[in-house]
Amino acid sequence: MSDLKELCSGLPLDPLPPNRGRDPNVPHAPVRTPNLTAEEQRLALRNALRYFPPSHHATLASEFAQELRQYGHIYMYRFCPTVRMRAYPIDQYPCRTRQAAAMMLMIMNNLDPAVAQFPQELVTYGGNGQVFSNWAQFRLVMHYLSEMTEEQTLVMYSGHPMGLFPSLPSSPRAIITNGMVIPNYSSREQYERMFALGVSMYGQMTAGSYCYIGPQGIVHGTMLTVLNAGRRYLGTDDLRGRVFVTSGLGGMSGAQAKAAVIAGCVGVIAEVDEAPLRKRHEQGWVMEVTSSLEQCIKWIREARSSKTPLSLGYHGNVVDLWERLLLEFERTGELLVDLGSDQTSLHNPYNGGYYPVPLSFRQANQLMSTDPGRFRSVVQESLRRHIKAINKLADAGMFFWDYGNAFLLEAQRAGAEVSKVGGGATEFRYPSYVQHIMGDIFSLGFGPFRWVCTSGDPQDLAVTDDLAAEVLEEIAADVSERVRQQYRDNICWIREAGKHKMVVGSQARILYSDQKGRVRIALAMNQAVAEGRVSAPVVISRDHHDVSGTDSPFRETSNVYDGSAFCADMAVQNFVGDAFRGATWVALHNGGGVGWGEVINGGFGLLLDGTDEAAKRARLMLNWDVSNGVARRCWSGNTNAYETIQRTMEENRQLRVTMPFPVQDEHVLDRALQG
Repeated sequence: MSDLKELCSGLPLDPLPPNRGRDPNVPHAPVRTPNLTAEEQRLALRNALRYFPPSHHATLASEFAQELRQYGHIYMYRFCPTVRMRAYPIDQYPCRTRQAAAMMLMIMNNLDPAVAQFPQELVTYGGNGQVFSNWAQFRLVMHYLSEMTEEQTLVMYSGHPMGLFPSLPSSPRAIITNGMVIPNYSSREQYERMFALGVSMYGQMTAGSYCYIGPQGIVHGTMLTVLNAGRRYLGTDDLRGRVFVTSGLGGMSGAQAKAAVIAGCVGVIAEVDEAPLRKRHEQGWVMEVTSSLEQCIKWIREARSSKTPLSLGYHGNVVDLWERLLLEFERTGELLVDLGSDQTSLHNPYNGGYYPVPLSFRQANQLMSTDPGRFRSVVQESLRRHIKAINKLADAGMFFWDYGNAFLLEAQRAGAEVSKVGGGATEFRYPSYVQHIMGDIFSLGFGPFRWVCTSGDPQDLAVTDDLAAEVLEEIAADVSERVRQQYRDNICWIREAGKHKMVVGSQARILYSDQKGRVRIALAMNQAVAEGRVSAPVVISRDHHDVSGTDSPFRETSNVYDGSAFCADMAVQNFVGDAFRGATWVALHNGGGVGWGEVINGGFGLLLDGTDEAAKRARLMLNWDVSNGVARRCWSGNTNAYETIQRTMEENRQLRVTMPFPVQDEHVLDRALQG
């Protein structure tokens, strides 16, 4: 408790803490290459020093300049706390309101070394998904939250705490924006420059909104994707003996191994960086590890034959793995892979998001900092090889999809053969998983609902799991045939979630649910807190990757075909609507998933503290948070969304949505345009 009080006391200035530099025992972000001019370097240094009184400028200026030269960014390592970074029980945080304490818990979870990808660079996942830009910002935010009352709102500008501003008790306690750049200047090059200057930040999705829950946050969605890929492409619910090949075990991608086993298949995941591979193996997410392609092929054959679920981590480049699988097919005629995808961080291809063949991990990190132009060329050549092997295996019968990580987008930019003949602006040779799988689920109102038990007690999580299952089972007795399969999948998931040991960091759970399910689960949890069956408040949230939270033409809205896929009204409206309907905090981001300039997305956190006010907020906000996206998808012409929003209006007479009239006779258009 005393450590947390010290952490929340503001910037330590008298005396300054010792400069311990970077911790060699944790992974670190690749060196950034912002290519600042001499004058811009002065500006970056001036911007960093404004957090400190002039009496410290002489001391700090030289080390900040060294960080900028050596790492391409000023992280202020001197101010990285020595206190163990983790989600402490909510009652241990020194603050005036539990809403502030909940945010403090969520922030520290995002920076927990067991959770965060590069904790000392304040990167939670995705290679560059920042919580803050530097450690001074972290310390100021924790101080502000400790002082906050229920008549103040913390305003966050891309990691920078602008301050506490007077507001209403009904207002959000924090408003977060990340990367809100004028559109014409939202390029990758400008991002590198602005981040180095300390004036903007890439918050990914749940990194900069303080809502990350470890790789579990994508396990359920990945499992549903694999299950439904089996149903769509292989015509079966039984994936035993089927092989799913992909890459990435770092942040969110770490979920792939666990999801494959839960789905019942053989998951083979390539990872070039040994640190996250070992981390996932030690956490029990990966069952077997090898750096030998021979051993990898041997284990694939054995698991296929025995139909034993397996998660296999291959320490090496995924391009080598794809090419070896192709070689096996060409030699023997045996296709060893049924399903394929990729989760490397290709939203950030030239700064550590994608490691190309033939370079080793170390060689790639060196080249990206010493010769960025050459590194870019090597990445693009690797992407062309990557796609060439996938194309040949797909021609042989393997089914591949894009996982919304800009893989096909960057491959296309590299000149790889991924174009779809006659395809639209968001279509490629292979579908995105939203276009073929998750888009229909979103249009039914289902998405990645989550919660965190702020007590830190696993028993509270078990109670909430049971509550959620009971709620879904009750609702499932009276649902349409169209959504019954989704309820069956989700009930099975939550009933078995505990035994899969997915908790990393906070006591959290992910559960795909629709609007009715989310509202009823939240109300049941709030009541359980009021009655003491859950010992402390619960934070509810969701991934930004959801029904309404994200406008992303190459992922979340890639199945919107009325021309509005590149419009961002939905995500912005969601952010604003959540704010005045009761969210504890809200966030709006540029970038996330597919990358900077490609996406607008937002999220929220809402504290359920057992009060009637919390129940009112949850009911009002969650209904909007889903209906907004379903209404938009309905207007774009999606049949599932049409039926879903129609049914929702029948259940809530205050909801009135403008419904589309589809053109029934295409000849009407032909005649009009010919005339």
